[in-house]
Amino acid sequence: MAWRLFRLGRWSFQHRKFVSLGWFLALCAILLGSLLMPSRTNDNFELSGIESTDAFELIEQRTPGASADGAAARIVFEVPAGESLTDAPHKRTVGAALARLDGADVQTVADPYAAGTLSADGRVGYATVTFTESPADLAGEDRGRLEDVRTTAEGRGLDVVIGGDALAPEAHSPVAELVGIGVAFLVLALTLGSLLAAGMPLLTALVGVGIGMSAISVLAMFVELSSLTGSLGTMLGLAVGIDYALFIMTRYRTEVRAGRPRDEAAGVAVGTAGSAVVFAGLTVIVALVGLSLSGIGFLTQMGLGGAFTIALSVFIALTLLPALLGFAGPRVAPYRAPTGARPRPAKERATARLWAEAVVRLKWPVTLVGTAVAAVVSIPALSIQLSLPDDSTGTAGSDARVAYDLISEHFGPGANGPLVVVVDTRGTTSATAARAAVALTTERIDSLAAASGSGVAGVIPAVSDDTPESQQVLAQRLEMSDIATLTVIPATGPAQQETKELVADIRDALGDLEAASGARALVTGQTAVGIDISTALRNVFPVYLSVVVGLAVLLLIAVFRSIWVPIKAALGFLLSVGVSLGATVAVFQWGWFNELVGIDVSTPVLFILPILLTGILFGLAMDYEVFLVTRMREAHVRGTPAVRAVVDGFAHSGRVVAAAAVIMVGVFAGFVLTDDIILKTIGFALAIGVLADAFLVRMLIVPAVMAIVGERIWWMPKAMSRAVPSFDIEGEQLARRLEEQAASGSTRPTVRVPAG
Repeated sequence: MAWRLFRLGRWSFQHRKFVSLGWFLALCAILLGSLLMPSRTNDNFELSGIESTDAFELIEQRTPGASADGAAARIVFEVPAGESLTDAPHKRTVGAALARLDGADVQTVADPYAAGTLSADGRVGYATVTFTESPADLAGEDRGRLEDVRTTAEGRGLDVVIGGDALAPEAHSPVAELVGIGVAFLVLALTLGSLLAAGMPLLTALVGVGIGMSAISVLAMFVELSSLTGSLGTMLGLAVGIDYALFIMTRYRTEVRAGRPRDEAAGVAVGTAGSAVVFAGLTVIVALVGLSLSGIGFLTQMGLGGAFTIALSVFIALTLLPALLGFAGPRVAPYRAPTGARPRPAKERATARLWAEAVVRLKWPVTLVGTAVAAVVSIPALSIQLSLPDDSTGTAGSDARVAYDLISEHFGPGANGPLVVVVDTRGTTSATAARAAVALTTERIDSLAAASGSGVAGVIPAVSDDTPESQQVLAQRLEMSDIATLTVIPATGPAQQETKELVADIRDALGDLEAASGARALVTGQTAVGIDISTALRNVFPVYLSVVVGLAVLLLIAVFRSIWVPIKAALGFLLSVGVSLGATVAVFQWGWFNELVGIDVSTPVLFILPILLTGILFGLAMDYEVFLVTRMREAHVRGTPAVRAVVDGFAHSGRVVAAAAVIMVGVFAGFVLTDDIILKTIGFALAIGVLADAFLVRMLIVPAVMAIVGERIWWMPKAMSRAVPSFDIEGEQLARRLEEQAASGSTRPTVRVPAG
């Protein structure tokens, strides 16, 4: 493998015009395609086969024209102190404002008076508007009508705020990407000592991100994708694209300074560091593709989109970077240091060597203290609570946040997350039995609500009363669709644990309804959807972790030809993910220092974070394991004793791994500056995870543990050693082959260019 990559790297260096032009044309073509046709995105979090989404599907099947996942808006009206929305002028104003929705793709409008959504003092009321189209497909004209409602009401003296997902999403600000790029450029310039050299990894990463994101946009023209697919791809593409190019470029400069011809140095860099890049990329790809095991569409999309971007970053680092190095010539890697000056790489290796020697000397204290620190920081993760994102975490002062807070203040926090009980009466024997099933459901929910500490703030029955007229309406409704709906208003907010317990209580109370009446009851609503998806993710998580870690361990066994190195790598990863989840819970859920990340409320952790973080962080953790330990194995294969090989390998790779980690932390931390709570949470968790994995686990605990185990760390059963193919990731066979060719005179002579 190393020889094939050597040839690829040298060929790309020698044919740099062809390679660069090819990538440039690919970028232009895919960019043009993405700009010419609009893409479709859908940020609804859905999962088929669970009770809450089955209820949505049932409503759509039984009610022609209904859309259970249609966009929704909550229009909150407020009048000055001393006035009431029930005053005739204000009542006319609300009616006139809501009339502006005529002609829009509106499914239902529940005004404050008919729905009873008026505060006790009459000052605040809200209307709930549902559309037939999903938020992604909602026309700009429909959103404009919402603004017309606001303009009309405000023009007549009312204050209006609008919440819900029907509002136009805010345009994504490039601040996150710019911060990451700025940090990366600074670190690259300090590490490589050249602005030109610093720009090359950035350029290759940006090309990869440009092609990857444009390809995802083109795909989104035909398949509805989550907007997070592109955001995650950008985040990962920038981070790993820069890091992979940095590792190859550092090796190239080392080989040139050792006296190799430049094209051969490019080949050796791609054959050795490039081999590590290939396997590091494969571990990330395995972890991301494994997200499809969740069975959740948007997670699968994010995983496959991220994996595609990673694969693209690897291929660009192996081909475009050598081509750019060919154009740069001696400006990024002179053959020798200026006369009288000590080569800077020697200083860099001396510093890293001193660090490694200190860690090896203090191996037991380092291992125990490092593990203890990771364990303590991980403690908050034991109390993790998961939920769907909602308007409660919106930017302070934004319409969505103000609307959410007003509704919570005047109607209780549960009004922002009502539960819907769908009664399916198709299994009953008669129309009378169907109505009786609805009555029995209502009775059981009322009994639950009447119990002390039930967590129910209110119940809206299928019909307003028990009069013959209302019963006739119910009978007609059941005859048409065989379903009836009741609404339960929780006493607590959508993300609170008490609301989750209420959902379980309602399901328990209605669990034997089918046996008693022939009808079945399904609990749904966005709150219930979040609970059900979180439960499904918890159930699939052990399977996902086993498959991904198992495949990665097998891959690393082939890379390092050792049993204990991959096992040690996987155990170290558990420390990293524990630290990341612990810090995330402490900041977002407990509220510790949360103002530093731009939020002013405590909230449960994003429900997809544990499985998403595990997948991404595991792949990135294995990146650092591969880059760091490969040089240790390279020294050991060439005859250096195991403990000394740890020091020698760290001396060559420690500083560049540290620089790569800082770059990745900077890229991820940039997304903490966004207003999107999903990107903010993911960016924070990944930044902390990479920080912990690179500096606590890989640079402290890993060399300490390897020093403790000694020669046995490289043990592998002989039978397995014969069965596992050799990939020569340390470049031993490549070096031997080059020496043989040089001795036989079969290599093409290359003119050495003087330094400068």
